[in-house]
Amino acid sequence: MTEEKKLVRKTQQASRLSTVVSISLVLFLLGALGIMLLHADKLSTYVKENIEVSLILKPESDSLAINDLITRIQSNNSIKSTRLITKDEAAATLKKDLGEDFLNFLGYNPLYPTLDVRLKAEYANEENIESFISSVKAHPVVKEVQYQPSLVESINRNLKTITWIMLTFSALLIIVSVALINNTIRISLYARRLLIKSMLLVGATKSFIRTPFLTLSIWNGLIGGFVSIFLLSGLMYLALLKIPELTLIRDYRLMGIVAIGLILTGVFLSLICTWFAVNKYLRYRTENLY
Repeated sequence: MTEEKKLVRKTQQASRLSTVVSISLVLFLLGALGIMLLHADKLSTYVKENIEVSLILKPESDSLAINDLITRIQSNNSIKSTRLITKDEAAATLKKDLGEDFLNFLGYNPLYPTLDVRLKAEYANEENIESFISSVKAHPVVKEVQYQPSLVESINRNLKTITWIMLTFSALLIIVSVALINNTIRISLYARRLLIKSMLLVGATKSFIRTPFLTLSIWNGLIGGFVSIFLLSGLMYLALLKIPELTLIRDYRLMGIVAIGLILTGVFLSLICTWFAVNKYLRYRTENLY
């Protein structure tokens, strides 16, 4: 192999490597954003369903009356869960938090039994919560109701804002990604523009000329897709190490959809950009190639 051929081969390998790296990095960014978008709904649901409405119960309430209240609440379709905290349980929790036994100091337990209620995500808004409170306030065992309306409003408003920001950023990233991959592939094929034109001049058909380039583009897209999945898996692993609570919203089905989507996107973008780039040089006049 002559030095010239070695140089050409190294140039082609470097060009292909740069193409695969570009596709991989672009797909990695798209994948990371895709996972965030697909998990945004689960995160929104998780946050909303952890908003608690605390019903402070009268200390003299008997178990039958409390069970009647719980049964009525659980029959409501908007309720996700209820949790009864007795006076003794509340005292034990407070004792643990304070690090000392306040009961010995006071001589009695001043705490009230509490019923914590969580609504389903679609009902976790101020209007539905107020309606729920109105329906249970009149029950004879309920002393008072505690919840933070400003927190509920703030959570719903912030979740909507974050969703719109992510969607806007997604659209911009897709446009930039397509442009970046397209430019990378066009630059890669620029070095072969004379070969493309030479094959056309000696009688090769356009489909015959395109086929090897399109085949290579499919492989580039596949490799880029798998590399991006590997990078994304590493990112997810590090994120779970830093924030273990993410396991609560982790969804392997959604991550599988993202992985398949990255491979298909990589192949499609690489294929379509290569198609247009090859056709561009096929249409060029010989004098315009220099």
